Amino acid sequence: MNLRLPELLTARLAGPLPGPMVGSRFEPTPRYGRRYDDPPADARQAAVLVLLYPHAEHWHVPLTLRPAHLPDHPGQISLPGGAVGPGETGRDAALREFHEELGAAGHAIRFLGALSPIYVHASNFRVEPHVAATDRRPPMTPNPAEVDELLEVPLGWLLDPANLGSHPREHEGHPYMAPHFQWNERRIWGATCMILGEFVTVVESLGLTADEV
Repeated sequence: MNLRLPELLTARLAGPLPGPMVGSRFEPTPRYGRRYDDPPADARQAAVLVLLYPHAEHWHVPLTLRPAHLPDHPGQISLPGGAVGPGETGRDAALREFHEELGAAGHAIRFLGALSPIYVHASNFRVEPHVAATDRRPPMTPNPAEVDELLEVPLGWLLDPANLGSHPREHEGHPYMAPHFQWNERRIWGATCMILGEFVTVVESLGLTADEV
């Protein structure tokens, strides 16, 4: 486990980013004209948190299984986050939503930078992914109104290409292949897969392997 990862990421995220994974192994294909970097004027603003924390001698990232009753992306796996409220920055919203979904209020979290914004067609959200780190595992308690299950995913597992697959889906009646990370019986796909894909690409650009994180 490389304890300097937060420091390395702070420097790397200050430089040019790969972008929202268009044309990469994390983008659904074919695209059918969908754009991920050009949201319409009426797109809603949202933010998510990519939080790194040390646990069992490896860096981990928390993900949540969304309950079936939620209006946006029900039953899918996502990063903690949600809509940006009036007067909030994206970073403020990402942190607020993390606490609303998983608790850990008062736990010290340090922001390292941001990944590329991505437009989510299904819900008309422009999503800002913010990267942060903490020096110990937060005392997370999922809010049952917003989270069906907490997934604590090792970063090294995300870096292992053996855990990346794809499955068939349809968009407006057209078939396509959706990349996903396979976590036990769960599939992490869609915008979450693309955001994590950019994060994985950034970590790989640091020269770190799955065994080193």
